[in-house]
Amino acid sequence: MNQLKNEILSLQLKPGTMISETALSERFELSRTPIRDILKQLSQENYVDIYPKKGNIVSYIDLESVEQIIYLRSALEKEIMKGLAGNLSLKGVHELKHILAMQKDCISQEDESDHFLQLDDAFHEALFVLAGRGFLWNLIQQFNVHYIRYRKLHMLQQDKLTEIQKEHQLMADYIIQDERDKIDDLLHHHLRADIDSLYFQEHFSEYIKK
Repeated sequence: MNQLKNEILSLQLKPGTMISETALSERFELSRTPIRDILKQLSQENYVDIYPKKGNIVSYIDLESVEQIIYLRSALEKEIMKGLAGNLSLKGVHELKHILAMQKDCISQEDESDHFLQLDDAFHEALFVLAGRGFLWNLIQQFNVHYIRYRKLHMLQQDKLTEIQKEHQLMADYIIQDERDKIDDLLHHHLRADIDSLYFQEHFSEYIKK
């Protein structure tokens, strides 16, 4: 099941792709019953939509779900960053700087958007964990299938990775230098700029849930 999840999240299986029980049964050398159970579980987690008598398809990206996750993360991360501002341990400073350095190295490589996405998550997860809110980060990840694919597609934009890395650098600077008054505007732009633009609708309308 994890392999199918990864293929969906990485867009190897694109939204709207038909998923054949027979093909999965042959591929994983399993009978149809466990395959149906796997698909049912994937449906419950929003990876797959099951249509009786029609078949199974990779779920389309639900922008309403994306917006809800952005709203939740925005509310939580503003408070998390303000709580860390001026209070970050030396170990925490080194951890954030290490992730930022890896992001910068990643940008110089070709076809590294998947790796950068992981490092993007690593940066934000580090903020949650450093603030003692790791449980909340893990909770959000359970409902992240639409948001992850949405972010991955946005990262195909030219210079997008550089923009994200620079904003991460500013976040770290504001926390370390205790400039909490600048956090709200930066984080609002960082999380909401893409959902407020028309880029996604114009370039990936075939992937969006109607």
